[in-house]
Amino acid sequence: MKKIGFLSFGHWTPSPQSGTRSASDALLQSIELAVAAEELGADGAYFRVHHFARQLGSPFPLLAAVGARTHRIEIGTAVIDMRYENPLYMAEDAGAADLIAGGRLQLGISRGSPEQVIDGWRHFGYAPADGETDADMARRHAEVFLDVLRGEGFAEPNPRPMFPNPPGRLRVEPHSEGLRERIWWGAATNATAEWAAKLGMNLQSSTLKFDEGGQPFHIQQAAQIRAFHEAWKAAGHTHQPRVSVSRSIFALVDDRDRAYFGRGNESADQIGFIDENTRAIFGRSYAAEPDRLVEELKGDEAIAEADTLLLTVPNQLGVDYNAHVIDAILTHVAPALGWR
Repeated sequence: MKKIGFLSFGHWTPSPQSGTRSASDALLQSIELAVAAEELGADGAYFRVHHFARQLGSPFPLLAAVGARTHRIEIGTAVIDMRYENPLYMAEDAGAADLIAGGRLQLGISRGSPEQVIDGWRHFGYAPADGETDADMARRHAEVFLDVLRGEGFAEPNPRPMFPNPPGRLRVEPHSEGLRERIWWGAATNATAEWAAKLGMNLQSSTLKFDEGGQPFHIQQAAQIRAFHEAWKAAGHTHQPRVSVSRSIFALVDDRDRAYFGRGNESADQIGFIDENTRAIFGRSYAAEPDRLVEELKGDEAIAEADTLLLTVPNQLGVDYNAHVIDAILTHVAPALGWR
């Protein structure tokens, strides 16, 4: 059995060709798609966070709204860029959203990816300390966030508070029990996957990875997942970790599917540079009739290693079509692969 959810970037554009023409459309349609996915039997509704972009930028109001409208489905991010985050404020927002959702948040965080503006985190008031890179700063923010989520008091109480305090030092409120074990790290390298395991975070691995050997994407990603599990075991954690991978997968079951995705233009891995020094490999998309799709997916080693699959959805094609995309995988593909 494998958990299957969707991952939306929440793109919007005022173009008349788009079904998502405003930030309001992107947010409200994200909520509606989560509701539809839950009704279809999907396991997760996940959202990507990008700043300074016509995409989803402020995750916690959205996560709380989805939590209030749904009852069972996991609600998560993949991922929140920790270069932009105040860890204590984030712990408050995350705790509140998780309580509204009844403990269903699965928060993916990371050091971030190339963004729309130069050093955008500086505009949010953050800067690396002396000798730090922006990636170091993101990991430092993540470690503070994880520590705060443990729920232990650390702040000295005012001897003359406005309201009575419980005894001892105070913690950030609201605290949501169990959220600390539902934090995921989006890793683009084997080393950061191992670092995440040592800190007791789950692993998210997307459709992009630094090229660390020249093998096909799914083989490199499977090796990353195995390295994560080995590091987790060595760290001696007492609970089992989770691993998700993201894929663009489309079952061609009607004329709309064939018109949108039937050309097979992205059926091979791609190599590129995410900055002038970093060579990356981008995983292929899958689009085929269900029988052929099942056979192709059987050969994806990373999907086989993961317990959770996130389907990246073309959100600008509208809620109804994206619900159809999810349903086609759940109905025509997942059972044949033993995922359902």
